Amino acid sequence: MSFLRTTLAVSLIALATAPALAATPGTALVIAQNIDDIVTIDPATAYEFSSGEYVTNTYDQLVQYDATDTTTLAPGLATSWDIDAAAKTVVFTLREGVKFHSGNPLRGADVVGSWKRVLVLNKAPSFILANLGWTADNLEEMVTADGNTVTVRWKGDFAPSFVLNVLASRPATIVDVETAMANEKDGDMGHAWMNANSAGTGPFKLTRFAPGEVMMLEANPDYWGGAPKMSQVLIRHVAEAATQRLLLESGDVDMAKNLSPDQVAGLAGNANIKIETYPQTAVHWFSFNQKTEALQNPALWKAARYLVDYKGMSDSFLKGQMDVHQAFWPKGFPGALTDTPFSYDLEKAKAILAEGGVQLPLKIELDVINSAPFTDIAASLQQTFAPAGINFEILPGTGAQVITKYRARTHQGMLLYWGPDFMDPHSNAKAFAYNADNSDDKYVSTTTWRNAWMPPADVNAKTMAALAEQDTDKRNQMYLELQKAMQDEAPFVIMFQAVKQVAMADKVQGYVNGASADYVYYRLVEKN
Repeated sequence: MSFLRTTLAVSLIALATAPALAATPGTALVIAQNIDDIVTIDPATAYEFSSGEYVTNTYDQLVQYDATDTTTLAPGLATSWDIDAAAKTVVFTLREGVKFHSGNPLRGADVVGSWKRVLVLNKAPSFILANLGWTADNLEEMVTADGNTVTVRWKGDFAPSFVLNVLASRPATIVDVETAMANEKDGDMGHAWMNANSAGTGPFKLTRFAPGEVMMLEANPDYWGGAPKMSQVLIRHVAEAATQRLLLESGDVDMAKNLSPDQVAGLAGNANIKIETYPQTAVHWFSFNQKTEALQNPALWKAARYLVDYKGMSDSFLKGQMDVHQAFWPKGFPGALTDTPFSYDLEKAKAILAEGGVQLPLKIELDVINSAPFTDIAASLQQTFAPAGINFEILPGTGAQVITKYRARTHQGMLLYWGPDFMDPHSNAKAFAYNADNSDDKYVSTTTWRNAWMPPADVNAKTMAALAEQDTDKRNQMYLELQKAMQDEAPFVIMFQAVKQVAMADKVQGYVNGASADYVYYRLVEKN
């Protein structure tokens, strides 16, 4: 490391630990962000929003949505591909001359090994690759490498576009398998090492990660897509919106990513700070765990839809950051249901509860991430549900604590958000309208399984039929019907779709924030 890079690294570490230093380094992007949702940063297991941003900036897939256009599927580590839909096969040609952060060359074996790691580790995101009929046992038959080509086969009746979107998802990330396996401990396939180091081909590489404190990235000057303009990116964990604002105004950070609407409004007169707005795919909801007997009555689910003050929240503390949305697929994408049939109606809810024989009063523990806007939404729900005899006991925790509890199915009520794993309606349909096996030992990363809910058999069947439908218009209509079905009867209430507001110094240019965390890019950022 040169003297200049050493000095910069020291100054960035100081920024991460000192209360205020003012004026960030000119060649580094310093960000204030709540990153306590991170459970893991290994691409084979990462399944949180903040870890998604990390993976995007340190790794690549064969095909991907790039910083230059987050809406179009483009070549990544593969320069081209040939699809034979009848044979359910796609052949990729790998990009020449690509090297991992270690200096190791990209090989076809890394593609096969990366996807095998996902299926063997079998953590939260593995089901995404399993959509293609892949298992840990058959992967090496379904995906084969020969020199500079990789042949991918799939099982199932669905369009090739669905296959490509799966291969552009986070768990389809390509890692330096040789380096990962060289750091294997106790059969973990390098997982522990990958939670503290990067092994990708991406525009940045990890230099330091302290959970709940800081993440530091260093530019990869040999990135195949062009070297980043910033030599380093420092993400400081700052949970409080007010603190993020103060750091931005004082010049200690270049960007604040979790400001509340009132904090955003307070920056309106500052000529040195700009607010950028980015529509998001994340939908926000709360759910009832069906492992709790008192929460199993469908009348409770139905009444709950009329006990949410959607408009009151979106017009006040969520203004500019949440739109009322009551279906599982986000608006702005084909197949989205934009009807909003529910509004706050206490008397209607009481009648539904009485007719359905719900035993009142009812106390429900509600797990919630201990930061805005989640705590504010929880407080509003607590206030509007109480007159109906439903009392929420709010249990705040870090993002990692709440998500871990949710995955273990040990909650009662859960207030969270969900973003699609890849840009196809099936991603959310499978999460909200499908459950193949509700057994405790059949973990799947879906809201249905995590809430221990088994949809009716006809809903399961319709979800898989929509996946197989080749006609685009018919397919979108099937997803509209599924969304309506979930509005009629499901143990979750979808309330909002997120809008991201990011405050940044006026000198920051080139930041890209697509519709989800997987499309957040820093490599084009520069300071003018």
